[in-house]
Amino acid sequence: VSKQILEQVLQELQPLCTMEQRFIEEFFQLSQDPADPQVLEVSVGTMSSPPVRPFPFNSLLFFFFFKRPAEPTTQLLSEIFSCLEPELKAFLEVCNKVHPFGCLQVLVTLSDSIFEMWGSSSALPSSFLNSVLGNMLLLAKSSFNKCIGTLCKEIEEVKVPSKTKGGILPSVSHFEEFVNFSEEVFRTARRRGELDKAHLRLAGSVFSSINSLSSASLKVNTDMVMMENFHHIHCFLCQKKIQCLEGTKREAKQRYSEHMEKYITQYLGQPLEKLNHFFEGVKARLAQGVKEEEVSFQLAYSKQELRKVIEKYPGKEVKRALETLYRKIHKYLSPEENLLPVVWRAMEQEFLRQYQEFEDLIQRCYVGSGIAMDFTMEDLLSYFNSITRSN
Repeated sequence: VSKQILEQVLQELQPLCTMEQRFIEEFFQLSQDPADPQVLEVSVGTMSSPPVRPFPFNSLLFFFFFKRPAEPTTQLLSEIFSCLEPELKAFLEVCNKVHPFGCLQVLVTLSDSIFEMWGSSSALPSSFLNSVLGNMLLLAKSSFNKCIGTLCKEIEEVKVPSKTKGGILPSVSHFEEFVNFSEEVFRTARRRGELDKAHLRLAGSVFSSINSLSSASLKVNTDMVMMENFHHIHCFLCQKKIQCLEGTKREAKQRYSEHMEKYITQYLGQPLEKLNHFFEGVKARLAQGVKEEEVSFQLAYSKQELRKVIEKYPGKEVKRALETLYRKIHKYLSPEENLLPVVWRAMEQEFLRQYQEFEDLIQRCYVGSGIAMDFTMEDLLSYFNSITRSN
């Protein structure tokens, strides 16, 4: 509604001011060179004659013809419409308050109106009305920038409760709300430079807000929350296809992948925790320069110790541990993002890669020992498929 009213006000102002400007220029012959004596003579003669219609600014005529300012027409119109600029300013302030992001609509409407006037032969860029609207446009840009600054501050300072169970953060929702609203407002706008700058500022604030979670004390896995939110931003920007946010979209995808990898790595060690710890020690010894054939002579990594660890992980126990892991992931992942299949598939691939690494270390460091894990690669694939189908 405010958009329609503002458009109507601007549409009615243009012919009114243009008509008044033409009357002044024609009636007082201001379109000619005011320094010409003949023009001055005609002008003074015109002053002594009664005007065709009431014209209550004789003092202004005196000021113009004897002071001769640089732009007499603009000076006269400024006095005639002295209340226009303050009234228009007050009206724009009301429009800004209609909606939390009302300043966007004001900025677009004003910008389009001014561009339309510049393209019109009836109103020159130096006209009185364009001067007034130019001031209003500066005011609208200032209000817009102030709004964006406030929103950025709110996003960066939002506090995530320690009891949060994950899901999409308020800062991400605010960003999404602004982008949806602003893109609709600017859909037919002739220029969107100010909006593109705002998008980039807000995106930076949202990323800072998500990154701040790394130092927060949450009851759920921090990497999981960050993964979900970066994934949400990436999917949202894929739908919107906003050119200036292409870099932001790529960064969101990268960050989403990074935190999913951290999340998987942290949870992956749980089903085979002791086995994983044992082989991490083996890799550390190899990195220190211990030869492969000498690893088994290390007391903590002897063949006997390896057998003890392997005995703790029979196939049935591994499957049970994977089922527990699946339920835990399912409990905390947000259903709205539908990341469970993606995360579970990534966990399966990483688990198989880890199993293959364990097998390789056994073959390299415990040659001829006959030691093998109780489950095979085919068994693991069967476990994962069974869990996926049953859920």
